[in-house]
Amino acid sequence: MDKIAKALKRLSAKERELVKELLGRIETGELRRLDIKKLKGRDDVFRVRKGDIRIIYRKGNGSITVLALERKSEKTYKGV
Repeated sequence: MDKIAKALKRLSAKERELVKELLGRIETGELRRLDIKKLKGRDDVFRVRKGDIRIIYRKGNGSITVLALERKSEKTYKGV
């Protein structure tokens, strides 16, 4: 099982729905009122934040790749 699937399993049903909604909005380009930031040193890696949930993703060639999905902690942004 990959790390994104494991991260989804650790979330509550309500949090999984939130992640699904956020990813859907990112895919469709509906970014209004989303807390999105470009990560330092990268032109194609972004973070979207909603409450304690953090989704780190790469955007390129018309596709989105989720790199990390976590609750905010000390190690959320390490290794990305």
